[in-house]
Amino acid sequence: MASNEHDNEPALRNGAGSVQVHLLDGGSLSTADEMAMHEGAQSKVFRMYNWCFHVYHPGSGRHIMWDLGNSSDREDYTPWVQNVMFSMTKPVGPRCSLVDQLKDIGVDSSQIDTVVFSHAHWDHCRPIHKEFPQAKAFFGPGTRDFCSPGHIRDGKPDPEVQWDGRIFGDDATRTMDWGELQGPWVEWASFNRAMDFFGDGSFWVMQAPGHMPGNMCAAAKLQDGGEWVVLGSDCCHSSALLLGKAQIAKFKLPNGSDSCLHSDLDAARDTISRLRGAQTEHGMHVALAHDKDWMQTGDDAVLMSLLSASMKGEWLERVRSEKEP
Repeated sequence: MASNEHDNEPALRNGAGSVQVHLLDGGSLSTADEMAMHEGAQSKVFRMYNWCFHVYHPGSGRHIMWDLGNSSDREDYTPWVQNVMFSMTKPVGPRCSLVDQLKDIGVDSSQIDTVVFSHAHWDHCRPIHKEFPQAKAFFGPGTRDFCSPGHIRDGKPDPEVQWDGRIFGDDATRTMDWGELQGPWVEWASFNRAMDFFGDGSFWVMQAPGHMPGNMCAAAKLQDGGEWVVLGSDCCHSSALLLGKAQIAKFKLPNGSDSCLHSDLDAARDTISRLRGAQTEHGMHVALAHDKDWMQTGDDAVLMSLLSASMKGEWLERVRSEKEP
């Protein structure tokens, strides 16, 4: 690591491996509401950005994607997402496609061999082979049981089902090759179920219960400097929640029913505490999927290093001013 402050953490230093990580623009939700994030907050509509990541492992030459963000193609979404979530959040895809963003950092989309989805929600997950024809997808344990059989029933789309039958359907409807990560799962840092993805201590995938079944986050040891970055996904949705300055909200849907951004509040709170421990006890830098506070301030040099040179100009200023991505 860059300093000796955390030299009492041999488990983090074991292994000679490291990775390169690039943050990619995954579009945004144009009409997110702070009321749905923070307990006691007044309704305040804002643009919620959506990050995904490219991870390169020099030791094996492998390229993986962590989440895919929003698509610009409506056909990538189920009718339920189009009918319900589009009207609620007004999603937009990235200004530049993931394929072109990868090309900008010297990676061809055909080099991506794996897409790991932190979870199965529509703003992170979609069928992959149109963009990444050589890749196989992976989810966390429990995803298949929760999301199957998907929205295609008797050959027809069911507008009441959220989960995509092209991913979670049977042999007749499934078009995407995928599996669930099998571990082995061990205790690591502040997490009790973590998998050494490349086997050299450079990239750990952690089970992170609470947001939905199968939810995961990841930790990457950067090649430059050896610092650790946590890809926090939707374990929580803001730095205020991560730091304990706000609590998870419960809110009303337009139909009057109660809702929350997490399916299991107690588990979500425990996961947030573990994520906070990774930051405060182990010196890790946390990049949540929808948080841009660190981009606004620019004071975390490690997280800022995840941005390519082309993203540090007009693109960054656009995000900071909350204009269309």
